[in-house]
Amino acid sequence: MLDNLGEIALYFFATVAGIQICYYLFIFSRVAFYRRKFDTDQPPAGQFSVIICAKDEELNLQRNLPGVLQQRYHDHLKPEYEVIVVNDNSEDDSRYYLQSIEPGYPHYRTIEIKQPAKFIPGKKFPLSMGLRGAAFENILLTDADCKPGSTYWLSLMSQGFTADKEIVLGYGAYNKKPGFLNKVIRYETFFSALQHLGFAMSGMPYMGVGRNLAYKKELFYRHKGFTSHQHLAGGDDDLFVNTAANRKNVGVVIDKKAFTYSEAKNSWSSWFRQKTRHMTTGKHYRFGHKFVLGLFSLTHFLFYPAFILALFFPPPMLWYTLGIFGFKILVQSVIQFAAMRKLDERDLFKFSLFLDIFMLFYYIIFTPALLVKSKNRW
Repeated sequence: MLDNLGEIALYFFATVAGIQICYYLFIFSRVAFYRRKFDTDQPPAGQFSVIICAKDEELNLQRNLPGVLQQRYHDHLKPEYEVIVVNDNSEDDSRYYLQSIEPGYPHYRTIEIKQPAKFIPGKKFPLSMGLRGAAFENILLTDADCKPGSTYWLSLMSQGFTADKEIVLGYGAYNKKPGFLNKVIRYETFFSALQHLGFAMSGMPYMGVGRNLAYKKELFYRHKGFTSHQHLAGGDDDLFVNTAANRKNVGVVIDKKAFTYSEAKNSWSSWFRQKTRHMTTGKHYRFGHKFVLGLFSLTHFLFYPAFILALFFPPPMLWYTLGIFGFKILVQSVIQFAAMRKLDERDLFKFSLFLDIFMLFYYIIFTPALLVKSKNRW
């Protein structure tokens, strides 16, 4: 009887580990071993409209907007891009700051929204207004609290529009700060990028992150903008990509100079609110996307409990269990280390096993958010 239970526990653990190993080898390895190189000296690859939606973001705009306005993306000293800041009903002094810098940047302008849009929560209405006012076909999005990783951010992201690519996914990182919370937030962000960038390169793009996302204006209108989910506060980035992306029209740019950086939340409660808000859109993904993501999350959640359960049985099951565990951790560690180097998160590697185990609590805490109705706010 004990041997039968041991075999069942071993087979269950082996199945869970095997599924995880497949995800790492065939999906996430594409991020780890991404090889495309980008040229910072390449001339402008078309004209761009950079759009930033801001609501009560005066201090963030002062810190980060100059980095967007001073991109090296010009031909014969003339900027080949425009920057549009959509000031959405701000109650601080954003308007005065935005007006004060206009004389110094001829390629910059603002759109003032003074009345809230009824029945369209979040930033979908201001973003739609920014797209409507954009002069160019190529659109690059970021947030007011994000700073480009270099003056080549726009140039490098523009190189993602090759052949039939209509969407370009970039990486939106968080600044490195001391403390456990900062490491948790950065690891979760890295872990999310490992998935959505890896799946995009595998021909199954399912989301993008508005901190660093580009797409064609024509694509936006072809899919009728945010019409299918305009009643939701979130989803202006991930749900739009989930709707408009296909296996051929999405490019990925991984280069430190093309990342954006923002400040992570400094309290557990504020991060919890942020993640809860973000996760409420996941239940609206396509069924196939929900299945592959759910399978990964389920097996990731079960891996360590299944391992502990299998340890209670004597040899030879115990040796098989330890061998499977060791192989899975080896594969995971090699791919995570390489991916962390690509995404400028290598300092997290020494904590990666502990943080991977900590993700068990992440699933327990945030999975119920998939069942919660979205709140209609930014």
